[in-house]
Amino acid sequence: MKVAVVMGGASPEHQVSVASGKGIVKAVELLGHTAIPLVIDAAGNWQDGQHEAIEILQACDVTIPALHGEGGEDGSLQGFFEQLHIPYVGSGVAASAVGLDKHLTKAILKAHGIPVTPGVTLRGTELTDTEAMLQQLKVTGLDFPLFVKPANGGSSFGVTRATNLSSLLAAVAEAAALDPQVLVEREMLGREIDLAVLEFPDGRVETAPALEIHPDPAQPFFNSTAKYGSSSTRFDVPAPIDPELAVRLSNTAIQVFEVLGCAGLARVDFFVPRDGEPVVNEINTFPGFTPASQFPRMWAAAGLSYAEVVDTLIRTAMARG
Repeated sequence: MKVAVVMGGASPEHQVSVASGKGIVKAVELLGHTAIPLVIDAAGNWQDGQHEAIEILQACDVTIPALHGEGGEDGSLQGFFEQLHIPYVGSGVAASAVGLDKHLTKAILKAHGIPVTPGVTLRGTELTDTEAMLQQLKVTGLDFPLFVKPANGGSSFGVTRATNLSSLLAAVAEAAALDPQVLVEREMLGREIDLAVLEFPDGRVETAPALEIHPDPAQPFFNSTAKYGSSSTRFDVPAPIDPELAVRLSNTAIQVFEVLGCAGLARVDFFVPRDGEPVVNEINTFPGFTPASQFPRMWAAAGLSYAEVVDTLIRTAMARG
């Protein structure tokens, strides 16, 4: 079987995507298939040329779009594949687009009664008009400390913790440079728990044992440095949580996956407050996929090797057609 693995892209997560893609290429080869890596450079251009890339993709049996963030995880690449009638791993156009847009994701989840991190979305003049911004925060009952993030994107790029008005204005400006919509959310004190969701070729959707994040204490939160540049960040998997909470988080993760119309795989991230109900922070429709990333770590705890997870993704995509 010929398997194309697309990696890179023009988003700030370019290098993370390349690392994910390289890991997947090795797994595909280990499975006995022919892996064909295709790189989209940081300017958004196919390194082999677009026409050449199309010919390669159409000659393959299935494609794995190992891209993170805009231009790869937002439905645009999925639409490209759909136009070319190319089978691919993961969620389709709509679920990918909604999943990357944190504002839309939370609006849909709230409409289905799924608790999400309390917050507000700023856009237009609210991004530069201090009075309008503060009015929005007042109406929604938000107070410092706050987290500010671009509505689209991942890997914590452009995410800042704001503790006062000056830091809030700076954080909004930084996030707005990456996206025209900016989320301002309440700081959630408690535990950060991730769930890995995987669809199987027979249509089953299951979760792996939960993972708990312990960010580098030298960092203000689980930022990009804590994720990719620190040896002090720890992951506990299986997370030490009681059975009732484990079942609840698993059921909610699958519900999120199904409500958003996802396919193939996803990682659903939760905050579990010290006092209160768990809330969904976000979903990643193609999460980080290096051998050290959270998603494969969780499935390893369930007894599935990295290569077996990749094999499941391929067989599920082929079964879907």
